[in-house]
Amino acid sequence: MDFFYNAPERVVDEVIDGLARIAPVKRSAETHGVRVVVDRDWNKQRVAVLSGGGAGHEPSHAGFVGKGMLAGAIAGDIFTSPSVEAVLAAIRATCGEAGCLLVIKNYTGDRLNFGLAAERATREGYRVRSVIVADDIALDEATQKRGLAGTVLVHKIAGHYAAEGADLDTVADMAQRVCDGLCSIGLSLSSCTLPGHAIDRRAAELGLGIHNEPGVREVDPVDAGDAMQLVVAPLLEAINERGSGDAPLIVMLNNLGSCATQEMGVLFNELLTRVPAERVARVVAPAALMTSLDMHGFSVTLLPAEDDFVSALESPVAAIAWPGLYRARAIESFDVELSAASNEPAGARDADREQRIERVVQRLIESKDELDALDAKAGDGDTGTTFAAGARAIRDALQNEVLSSGDDARMAYEIGEILARDMGGSSGVLLSILCTATGAALDEGSNWSEALMRGIERMQHYGGAAQGDRTLLDALIPATEALGEGNDLGAAATAARDGADATRSMTHAKAGRSAYVPENALRDLTDPGAEAVARVWEQLADG
Repeated sequence: MDFFYNAPERVVDEVIDGLARIAPVKRSAETHGVRVVVDRDWNKQRVAVLSGGGAGHEPSHAGFVGKGMLAGAIAGDIFTSPSVEAVLAAIRATCGEAGCLLVIKNYTGDRLNFGLAAERATREGYRVRSVIVADDIALDEATQKRGLAGTVLVHKIAGHYAAEGADLDTVADMAQRVCDGLCSIGLSLSSCTLPGHAIDRRAAELGLGIHNEPGVREVDPVDAGDAMQLVVAPLLEAINERGSGDAPLIVMLNNLGSCATQEMGVLFNELLTRVPAERVARVVAPAALMTSLDMHGFSVTLLPAEDDFVSALESPVAAIAWPGLYRARAIESFDVELSAASNEPAGARDADREQRIERVVQRLIESKDELDALDAKAGDGDTGTTFAAGARAIRDALQNEVLSSGDDARMAYEIGEILARDMGGSSGVLLSILCTATGAALDEGSNWSEALMRGIERMQHYGGAAQGDRTLLDALIPATEALGEGNDLGAAATAARDGADATRSMTHAKAGRSAYVPENALRDLTDPGAEAVARVWEQLADG
């Protein structure tokens, strides 16, 4: 399976059922394809703000039902407008003497079905007004502009005024003001996949809608900053053309479906970097607000930060999907206090040894991609990155002439400090323990092989691994033992290589991340940590 669905035809109802288990809502009984979600505590005394459309945009629209936002939401099938009967059912369920406001996204199906429902409801005696959200700026003036994630801001502001007891005309007029001020545009790296359909991804596009329709043009951003610039530039131009000038703005970042939390964090930082700080009055917390199934993309919405808009957006709500409004602040930073040893001048130095160390760390840096690829087959793919980080830090110490390369014990201590500070991961800590304990043994008069064995013992004490557990010890221990038997670096390197190669036949790891990986994933695969250690010994032997 590629997605966590049951029967494709049941997706919408199962999503609504899941929501109804935790949100302050109740749902209509399943009948004739009508799916209506209403505020569980609604009493028809205030203006009912209703919205909806095709499913596939979760948490829109049902996730925004609750006191302070929508009185109800109507869901159609995936990317299909709800029927006239479904919209009428929602009006009948929520509309009292105060009337109701329909918030309609600017798509033909929604306009027709919601529009006919409004006409029929009016004939039945209900007071109904509607607004059309057309916040997409990607299309030219001759094309019907689409309703995008800015619709959520209409829900929130109109819902606030309805909750405060404003009359229908006030709520509708306020909603129209929001619609007139909104600007949105989206960018995706790939299209979405409908439940039950084959995966067929498109390339990156700018200016796309929320129903998997193509964007206005293909783009090829090189990174998150480039992608955000492609979005922010036309947005600022569009909102300035509407007369906002340098006026402060409400800024909203919407996840179109499958952007990871880390991606959203990076994109949000880029967004606030590219919109001038003096113009950012408030930000909606980055979140999935109006998605397009699993589309790997985002949209940005700007709205002038008029005082009544801000007050309405800051008011509390019961709807579970509203992420909240915040003030953006300048980044505050402080200087950390490093260990005193890191600032001490170097002791004795040895030029020949420094050249040897330089070659070793360069070998690890050059091995980054190969080691990452090896680790990715059974782990998280960062062994090469981790070892390269430690190697670069040691290289920097050499270049800055702060490594005591001519003093064995002190050099071991210093490398231990460097790895603990800059290498990261379990490997960095374990190797720091190795170096620190080795330095202590050298201080006591041990030779290198004896000192390294002392360091290995402390690694095993804290790390819990042993030779044969498919870790870097499978290369490190044989090499150190070879040295202890009076052999040269060449023999130690051979022992390390043999030990690393032996991990290919170890399909049952007892320590490290491989211990959580199925045996078939480890078969004929060299442990990346052991491989890194073997390369260190081979480079030491080569001089």
